[in-house]
Amino acid sequence: MLIYNYLSIIMTLAGMLVFVSKRKHLLIMLLSLEFIVISIFFNMYIYLGSMGYEYFFLMIYLTMSVCEGALGLSVLVSMIRAHGNDYVASFSALW
Repeated sequence: MLIYNYLSIIMTLAGMLVFVSKRKHLLIMLLSLEFIVISIFFNMYIYLGSMGYEYFFLMIYLTMSVCEGALGLSVLVSMIRAHGNDYVASFSALW
């Protein structure tokens, strides 16, 4: 069981590393954020399963993460339509 905890921590840190290192493209940033969300979900699933709690909170967490992903994709689509690419530096409203 301890190896699953280490695996979820490594997955979270790897997602954060990709998020920090690939900050030029919005699509890669969104994908790394989704990877972090999934690794945190995995960590909460292990924790709640080992403590014998219900999994109802995980359904709320998944619902919120799906909403976050849909909002990120809508921002990506509107940015590509307005500017033609997904470079964050070309999006002048952020700077």
